[in-house]
Amino acid sequence: MAAEQQNEVKMPQMEENKENSIDESLGLEILQIIKDSQQQHGLRHGDYQRYRHLLLVLMEAERAWSYAMQLKQEANTEPRKRFHLLARLRKAAKHGEQLEKLCESPRVDAKTKLEAQAYTAYLNGMVQFELQEWKSAMESFNKCKTIYEKLASAFTEEQAVLYHQRVEEISPNIRYCAYNIGDQNAINDLMQMRLSAGGGGGMMAEKLEALITQTRAKQAAVMSEVEWRGRTVPVKIDKARIFLLGLADNEAAIIQADNEETKERLYESLLAECRDTIQAVREELRTDVKQRERAAEGADSGKVSNLQYLHSYLTYIKLWTVVRRNESMAHALQAKLKEPQTDENKRGPRPQDLIRLYDIILQSLAELSSLQGLEEDHTFQKEVALKTLVYKAYRCFYIAQSYVLVKKWSEALVLYERVLKYTREVQSKAKSFNNSLKDLPDVQELIAEVSAEKYSLQAAAILGGRARLQPFSLHKDPVPLSDRLDNFRLDPTLLSKQPNLVQFPPDFQPIPCKPLFFDLALNHVAFPPLDDKVEQKGKGGITGYFRGFFGFGS
Repeated sequence: MAAEQQNEVKMPQMEENKENSIDESLGLEILQIIKDSQQQHGLRHGDYQRYRHLLLVLMEAERAWSYAMQLKQEANTEPRKRFHLLARLRKAAKHGEQLEKLCESPRVDAKTKLEAQAYTAYLNGMVQFELQEWKSAMESFNKCKTIYEKLASAFTEEQAVLYHQRVEEISPNIRYCAYNIGDQNAINDLMQMRLSAGGGGGMMAEKLEALITQTRAKQAAVMSEVEWRGRTVPVKIDKARIFLLGLADNEAAIIQADNEETKERLYESLLAECRDTIQAVREELRTDVKQRERAAEGADSGKVSNLQYLHSYLTYIKLWTVVRRNESMAHALQAKLKEPQTDENKRGPRPQDLIRLYDIILQSLAELSSLQGLEEDHTFQKEVALKTLVYKAYRCFYIAQSYVLVKKWSEALVLYERVLKYTREVQSKAKSFNNSLKDLPDVQELIAEVSAEKYSLQAAAILGGRARLQPFSLHKDPVPLSDRLDNFRLDPTLLSKQPNLVQFPPDFQPIPCKPLFFDLALNHVAFPPLDDKVEQKGKGGITGYFRGFFGFGS
């Protein structure tokens, strides 16, 4: 694309400076442009029609391909559009070949040439795949895969991610072609790809689902019964047979999932299949009058019908899958809850989120205990009661944690004591149910955590809420140490070169002033005469002396 634009715009300059222009190397990030354009123009939501825009040769190919994918969706209800679909795919492959020829120019770098070859091979493989030319399609996809793998090994990890993603996308197509050529082992690989990574996208997804369903249907033809809790039940509904045959594969894929997102998607897929199967059995129960009559007679005799027992078994699978899924989500939230929050503006997980998950678990366990046909199964009822105690303990623990956040120490302490009560009951009853506890969370770990939290809460209650509930967490406090001597906190800055000990310079404080008095009126005051009070020296002689002595002259 860039080469064609520059050829059109700078043609006069290239005639003048032909020797200098040959040394210039042109590049086009083909796969990056494709992925970015697809994500930005509708394919995030499966809107192929919105993606039909123009970016010269490359975008012409993508435009034709996206139109083909749109027609593929519409062809499910309008089979005549399949002919138009093939025409648009051929058009896309033709544009891809034109792009590859343009990239053969010596002015195009090696990376772009390889990407153009891989892109053309991919489009040709899509055409051959739709035409069911399995051998040719497999060769084209393998060529595309080889080129992208070599490109991935030649660049950094960030650049290699894009190439690895495309390799993962076309791998199911290759295995599907191998299966149709005659490789029977490919079906196992396809099932694993479908369970672990969702299978291929676009045209491949429906073909893969149909193939797996067809394979399971063949296996289901020889499946006639299933055994659960000591009772063998005939399975006559094909949908139930197919589901039960794939149950082990689904559970194995969940165990092998490498991240929580994949595990959550597999749980949802399993639950959706289980709900559809239960609905099929429920409709069979509703429409079969004789089965209902036998079920009513069985209820009088204390034994439910085979079809009703199969319904209970499938309901058990669904409810226990819900328990496992919510336990997996709770485990992931617990790990996030213990991680330090780096972004204060971003809302992190809270104990209230876990409480909701455990509420759903307890509701599912309550439904398990009321399944028809298991009312008299005392072992099953005891197992469900034991599991209920475990999850009640965890639910109670996180309710206490929510009270801790609002500094209600007394309420939290009471709830912690109840947690210990539940765990003691579990330990006393678990001796005869060791196998039932292997897939449950560890109560011993919960006991240790509660014991540690109790001491922290007691200290907080004594200090009137001034103590921190996480004394071992590092806390950087803007208040200087001299102003918080009554509160214990681990401040890492106290051991640094700039400890926050006192505030310096200190704030100004008001103090009393020394009073100053100025007598301004003294110079203007007229004092009374004191002449009569002053002794007159030299008057009277001895006579005056005696007169004064005896008081005669006064």
